[in-house]
Amino acid sequence: LHLSVSFSLGFCTALLLTQTPEHILTQTNNKTEILCELKKEHTGVYWYRWSQERQRFEFLVFSNTLGKATYGPGVSQERFSVGEARSHSSYSLHISQLQPSDSGTYYCSMSQSSQLLLGTGTQLSVVDALPQPPKTTQTPVSKKPVLWITKSKAASRTG
Repeated sequence: LHLSVSFSLGFCTALLLTQTPEHILTQTNNKTEILCELKKEHTGVYWYRWSQERQRFEFLVFSNTLGKATYGPGVSQERFSVGEARSHSSYSLHISQLQPSDSGTYYCSMSQSSQLLLGTGTQLSVVDALPQPPKTTQTPVSKKPVLWITKSKAASRTG
């Protein structure tokens, strides 16, 4: 379900920008990639992070169609980079050496008619340890019936 939402800051979400994946759960020091597809003419892509903790959007980086990047204040150029597809219709944000402080909702964005259109958003959660899957108490299924079915099929083909 995609909604068009306007914020008082002049941000709004649009179906013109599609992000994948919707959610990322990863560990500290890993790296990740968020893909953004733009379905309209543009001069480049902006990347923002909504910080739940600080209740604000943080400008990360702008990459123009020539591949030149402009970084926000305090954003590490070694950790954050933007890749671009040849068609200029998709961009990816790469983040390395992830830290729990990188957690938040990431938005790609483009400028159109003096407003910023936001992508669909990617929720990134960086944790020190991934949760363990629940232990199953089921006994393994016996393979004998499968072998019996296979043999009977083979027998019916030759007989």
